[in-house]
Amino acid sequence: MIKIVHATCLILALFTQTTFANEPLELYWEDMVPPNYQAPDTPLSHDGSMMQLGIDAPIVENLDGKLVKIPGFVVPLEGTNKNTSEFLLVPYFGACIHVPPPPANQIVYVKFSKAVPIDRLNDAVWVTGTLSTRGWEGDLATVGYSLVGISVSPYEG
Repeated sequence: MIKIVHATCLILALFTQTTFANEPLELYWEDMVPPNYQAPDTPLSHDGSMMQLGIDAPIVENLDGKLVKIPGFVVPLEGTNKNTSEFLLVPYFGACIHVPPPPANQIVYVKFSKAVPIDRLNDAVWVTGTLSTRGWEGDLATVGYSLVGISVSPYEG
C-alpha cells in the first residue's frame, strides 16, 4: 500500500512539473532590467525631438530562449490596419510615436510568421512567445530584446 502511495505521489509530481514547464514565464518590464542597473538621470526635453535615450541600456542575458508572456502596447511595423506581423512592444501607450522611445531594454521587437489581429492600438495586450536577447534596430528605435510570437490576447490585469 505504501509503495502505491509513493508511486502515485511521484507520478503526480512529474505530471505537475511537466504541466508547469510548458507555461510561459510572466514577465514585466522591470524584470527586463538587470537588478543593479541605475538608469542615468536625463533631463526631460520639451523641444519636440524624438531622440531615444538609453540605446545601450543593458539586458538580462538569462532571459534568452525563455518562453514568456509580456504585457504592453503595440507599435505596428508591418501589416495592414487590421493585422500585423511585426511590431514593437512597449511599456506605455504612445512610446515611439508620440513621445521618445524608452531605453532599449524596455522595448521588444515582435515577429509573427503570420499576421495577427490587433483590434485597438490604445489597448494593452499580452504577447506570448520565445524571447531572445538579440536586439533589433529600426527607424523608430534601438531595441534590446526580440520575440518570436506565438499569440496575442487582450490584457486583463
